[in-house]
Amino acid sequence: MRPLGFEARTIPDAADLIREAGLGGRVGFAVADALTGEMLEVVNPLYPLPPASVAKAVSCAYALDRLGPGYRFRTRLVSDGVLSEGRLDGDLWLVGSGDPIFDTDALAGMAQQLAAAGVTEVTGRFRVATGALPEIWQIDPGQLPHVGYNPAISALNLNFNRVHFEWEREGEDYTISMDARSASLRPAVRVSRMRIEERTVPVYTYTDAESHDAWTVARGALGNAGSRWLPVRRPAAYMAEVFQTLMADQGVRLSSPTYETAAPETALVLVEHTSAPLDEILRGMMRWSTNLTAEVIGLMATQAGGTRPSSLPESGAAMGAWMRERLGARNVSFVDHSGLGVGSRIRPQDMTHALINAGPSSRLRNLMKDIPMRDEGGNVIENHPIEVVAKTGTLNFVSTLAGYARAPSGRDLAFTIFCADMDRRDAIPEGDRERPQGTRTYNRAAKRLQQALIERWGVVFA
Repeated sequence: MRPLGFEARTIPDAADLIREAGLGGRVGFAVADALTGEMLEVVNPLYPLPPASVAKAVSCAYALDRLGPGYRFRTRLVSDGVLSEGRLDGDLWLVGSGDPIFDTDALAGMAQQLAAAGVTEVTGRFRVATGALPEIWQIDPGQLPHVGYNPAISALNLNFNRVHFEWEREGEDYTISMDARSASLRPAVRVSRMRIEERTVPVYTYTDAESHDAWTVARGALGNAGSRWLPVRRPAAYMAEVFQTLMADQGVRLSSPTYETAAPETALVLVEHTSAPLDEILRGMMRWSTNLTAEVIGLMATQAGGTRPSSLPESGAAMGAWMRERLGARNVSFVDHSGLGVGSRIRPQDMTHALINAGPSSRLRNLMKDIPMRDEGGNVIENHPIEVVAKTGTLNFVSTLAGYARAPSGRDLAFTIFCADMDRRDAIPEGDRERPQGTRTYNRAAKRLQQALIERWGVVFA
C-alpha cells in the first residue's frame, strides 16, 4: 500500500513551479485557510507588488461597506420653472450622480419621458449639474492617449465615457464618424472630432482643443474599414450634447449647456433614471473589470466616509486607510481604485488577510467570477475537483490573481498570487505600450503558474 500522504509528496514544490515558469522579476503569494486564518504557504509574502485589477476586489468591499449593496445612482431632469400647456418657463437641469453604467439608451429614455410629460418647449437655459463627483481628466496619466479603458471621470458618465470612431474607405478617401453608440442608437457628436493625417505612426494623437477633444489618425493604419472606442475627456459635455440631440428628436430645442455645481434644492424632479442596485453593478465590474466603475464607486465610498477627494490618489489613500482598519492590511498604497495605475502596491499576505476577514461566504466572494481550470492546451477542464472564484489582474508584465479556492475535501482556501517583472515593464518604449513584445508570453506563463499553484494547494492542503 502507498504510505499516507504519498500523493501530496509527489506534487512539485512551489519553488520548483516558480522556477519552471521562468517569469523573471518577482513572484509573491500567500495561501491560507479561509475559515481559521492559518497561513499555509508563502513566497515573498511581505514584498509589495502592483495588484493590477485585483485592486477592484478591495474597491468592491470598500463600496459595499460605505454605500451598501442596495445603493442606487439617480440621474435626474429637474426644473425650478413652471410647466403650462407644454411650455416649461424656467431652466431645465440635467443632474448627474456618477452612474458608471449609464448609456445612450437610458438617456434617450429620459428624453422620451420628458416629452411624454408634455414638455414641448423650454424657455430657460439648459444647465448641467456636475458637483456629485470631482472631474478627473483620466485615470492613469501613464497610459497611451487613445486607450478606451482610461477615460475621464465625472458626475455625468455616458457609455463608460467612450466615443465610437468608425471608418470606411470610399475610393481614395474615407468616410468617418464619431458617435455615442448604444444598442439601438448612434447619435453623432462634435465634442470629440477626428481628422485623418498622412502618416504611418503614431496611429493616434490627441489634443485638448478647449471646446472639444481633437483626435488625428494615421491614414496608413486604417485599412479598408474598422472601428474602435476612444476615451472621452469631457464626459459632462459629451452627455449634454447627446441629450440635446435626443431632445431635438422629440421636437424640443435646448440652448447651449452651462455647467454648475448643483441644481436648486427647490427644483422639481421631472424625470428620474434609477440604476440597478450597487451589488449588481459590482458583479458586472468584477466580471468585465471596468475601470470607470471601479473609480466611480471608490470615489463615492470615500465621499460617504466624510472626505471630498479632489484626485484619485487622494481617494486611493482613503481606501488604503480603510483597508488597514477594516481588513487587517498593514502595508498598502493605492493611486486609484481600478488598479490601472502601476504605482499601487499590496503585499500578498495583506491581500490574503483581507480575503480572510471578508469571509469565504461573504458578499465579496459571491461577486467574484468563476475561474475555470484548464489543460495544457488552454481548454476548460469540465468538473474539475477544485472550485475557484477570484479576481484577475493584468498589466504589461504584471499578472495577478486573488480569491478563494475550494478543495475537493470542502476546505476553503484564501489566496493571492502576484507576478511582476517591473524591469521589463519599465523598459517598454513609449510607442509600444499598447502591445509590447513579450507581454502575451509572460501573461500566459503567469496564468499557468497560478493554476499550478492552486492545483498544488488543492492536494497538499486538502
